[in-house]
Amino acid sequence: MMPFLVLCLFGCAQQSELSLFDKVEIQILYRDTLSVRALESMPGSVGFGGSGGLFGSVDTRDYSVRTGRIEYQGYFPEFRATGHTATDFFLLSAGSPALLYKTGDQGSMELVYEDHHPEVFYDSMAFWDDKNGVAVGDAMQGCLSILITRDGGNTWKKQSCKVLPRALPGEGAFAASNTNIAIAGPACWIVTSRGRIVYSPDKGTTWEVLASPLEPESETQGLYSLDFFNGEQGYAVGGDFTQPQGNTQNKLATQDGGKTWSFEASGEFPGYKSCVQYVPGRAGRDLVAVGFTGIAYSADRGVSWQPLSDTGFYSLRFVDDSTAVASGRGTIARLRFR
Repeated sequence: MMPFLVLCLFGCAQQSELSLFDKVEIQILYRDTLSVRALESMPGSVGFGGSGGLFGSVDTRDYSVRTGRIEYQGYFPEFRATGHTATDFFLLSAGSPALLYKTGDQGSMELVYEDHHPEVFYDSMAFWDDKNGVAVGDAMQGCLSILITRDGGNTWKKQSCKVLPRALPGEGAFAASNTNIAIAGPACWIVTSRGRIVYSPDKGTTWEVLASPLEPESETQGLYSLDFFNGEQGYAVGGDFTQPQGNTQNKLATQDGGKTWSFEASGEFPGYKSCVQYVPGRAGRDLVAVGFTGIAYSADRGVSWQPLSDTGFYSLRFVDDSTAVASGRGTIARLRFR
């Protein structure tokens, strides 16, 4: 039994080693004149929302694409936020009016929340579980616009500024990829256009601001996206989309649940990116970031990065440990990392 045990352990150790990606294969699944910035990973599919009222899903069994369009009082909303529960898919539009739709009982999208304030602008949404969800928008009346649902998205309530941290002048959240919000357990982190991290430890009951070393120098510079591997390890990316080659102080990492953040690869590739995601099944080692500047990959927890493709995308979501769905200007694609 001993030789077999040794052989098995040796073989298992070899199999557990994680290979590095050095290329990505891009398969275009859908083309249109519209832009898609919001993706949502769901069992068996990836949902999406875009400009011109576009929404739909990618079936991750055969990568077929289904689409629909929503019209509201003669115009087509621009959807930049999506979310889901076990039973429903959600779409939230940017700009005024803010329109939040959920899967209806009759097989069509049902409007469950609207806000007609002329300054309203929502950026991202996510769910902790099948009952509790959150959406974030640009600051109004002194605080970020934060919506909370406690009944699975049937109703939504805007949080009072009395229970939220005071916003900085002009603070919001870039509606670039529906990844301004990260959730792990009951915790929630939100990155803002002013480089701050707004945090809730208890499903949006209380909120505070966590310190960040980033101090944006312009309205277009800040944090655009973040992801958490678990309740402690997280990574955020951003920059300035008007100066996309700028790579100084645009990548941040935390190892303590966001209490402290440090710059990674500052002054090194990549520059501006609009979305970052941990690669599943790789123990928090690997990350992929995308932007209209291309696809970047890290195999050391974001300490260093390498380019994989110049093809631009706004957002991506992983389907498994080597496959993702990505979206961009007029494009939805399947990415296979090798």
